[in-house]
Order: sequence, then structure tokens, then C-alpha cells
Amino acid sequence: MRRRQFLRIAAGTAALAAQSSLAMAQSYPTRPVRIVSGFPPGGINDTYARLIGQWLSQRLDQSFIVENRPGAGGTIAAEWIVKAAPDGYSLLLATSAEAWNATLYNNLKYNFASDVAAVASIARWAGILVVNPSFPSRSVSELIDYTKRNPGKAIVGSAGVGSAPHMYWELFRSLTGVEMLHVPYRGGGPAVIDLLAGQVEVYFGTAAATLEYVRAGRLRALAVTGATRMTVLPDVPALAEFVPGYEASIFVGIAAPRGTSSAIVNELNRQINLAIGDPRISQKIDALGDAPLLSSPAQFGQLIIDEADKWAKVIRAENIKAE
Repeated sequence: MRRRQFLRIAAGTAALAAQSSLAMAQSYPTRPVRIVSGFPPGGINDTYARLIGQWLSQRLDQSFIVENRPGAGGTIAAEWIVKAAPDGYSLLLATSAEAWNATLYNNLKYNFASDVAAVASIARWAGILVVNPSFPSRSVSELIDYTKRNPGKAIVGSAGVGSAPHMYWELFRSLTGVEMLHVPYRGGGPAVIDLLAGQVEVYFGTAAATLEYVRAGRLRALAVTGATRMTVLPDVPALAEFVPGYEASIFVGIAAPRGTSSAIVNELNRQINLAIGDPRISQKIDALGDAPLLSSPAQFGQLIIDEADKWAKVIRAENIKAE
């Protein structure tokens, strides 16, 4: 009898917990929600945080406020979200940077892949390999040939050690064996300014930061870093057409503290997937040169793990350390 009573009590407790979780999700949110971004305002990450925040605010009739906590390659924001209460009111605009930071930084106080609840992916964005128009190379083949004949002469800029432009360059370097002088900047804005001025010659920039300059003829696009060509630049080849196996793109999505109610995670996932499926949102993503990316929480969690594994190999092979 005692065993039966225990089983009935356990079953009742589980049922009450499930009902409580469901009720929480149905009433969620009852106050403003913070979406924290580990990067400065005005960049591509900030753009996505505000795009999704606005959609969720309208759909869930509550404010989703974007809060920028830049610094240390996104680790400041990631550590904050890991320590936040798992109540659905603190979310992170997560990118591939959070995944590769596990290898890039020593002694992090968290394990991103296991210490967050993956909610939903939003998009995947590739980069554009661009050069200043005065640079002699007009194709990827010519760039590889020039840099092998003149090792260390060409100057490649990045948005900082561990940034997407840096990782894209390091993958290119590891697969081709070319050598350039790497100059890390404190952000993509200063790097692009010097690229336009000719102080930097080569850059693996985001589409958002470089596309309009390419269209205006102020930068020359040699290739895109994704596995296939971009719809916004159909005549620009993919790097993989010259360098077999090359693929570099960044995911962007939403994560929450580990332990956040699965009912809340699933509701946020449903709403974000609805946003990505809405033509008004998907067209904005396309205009940025990016690709909308639907996923379940489990699929997004696996993507985080896969990205961490992929970039860990590059970081270790090239012995990259965060500054």
C-alpha cells in the first residue's frame, strides 16, 4: 500500500507540475522581457535582436527590450544569461561566437552548450570576401597566387580576434596555406573605414557591413563565404568553388538560461518560427543577404554543439587565443 500511495502521490505531483508549467506559458509574459546582445548597437546582431524583439512584443502584447552588453567577444552577455533566473524574462541573442568562445577563451566560467536552453534559430549569415579596388587581385585564384608569391605582404583586417571576419579568414588560411598580415580592429566599423581608405586591403566582412559598398563599386567582391552563392549577389562565386570544403557562416538565434520552462521555450520557439515564416520578416532577412533558419529547440541545441566542434578544430589548428 505504501508503494501504491507513493506512486499515486508522485504521479499527482508530476501532473500538477505539468499543469503549472502550462498555465505559466499561457499567461507568459506578464512583464517586460529582456533580450541581451553581447555586441554593440547598430551591428547585424543588434538588428536581429530588435527585429525579433519587435515581433514578439506585438505578438505577445508585452515589451521585449533589447539590452546591449558588449565586450569580450560576447562572453560578458553569455555569462550574464547563464546566471539569470530561468523564468523566461531574460533571453540572449545567441550567435556562433558563443559556440566557438568555449575554445577561444581560457577559463570561462560556463559551458555555453550545456548551460543555456536553446530556444530557436533565426537566420544564418555568410560573409563576403572583399578587397579594396586598388588591390591587384580580381578573383580568389589571383588572391591565392598573389599572397603565395608575396607572403605576409597583403593586409587582412578583422573586427577583432575571435570575431566572424577573423574566423572566416583563419578558415581560409588553414585550407589554402596563404599568409597575410592580420590586423584586428575593435569592431567591424573601424575595419571597414580603413578598408575603404586602402589601409587594409582584404576583409571577410558581413553582408550587412559590406554589401552596399560592393554595389556602389567602392569595394570589390571576390567571393561569398557560404556554401552557395547569395541571392543578392548571384554573380559572385562561393569560396567553395575555389577552395573545396570551405564554408563559413554564422547562426543567430535566441537562447535562455538552463532550466527555463519547456512550455515557455516551446511558445517562444513557435512565435519565432512564425516570425521567420512571415514574408515581412523573411524579406528583411533576405535583404541583409542572409537566409532564414527554422528549427525546433532540439535542432537549435544540436546546431550550437556542431558549430562549437567545427570551429574548435580551426582555433586549435591555428593556435588562436583571445586577447
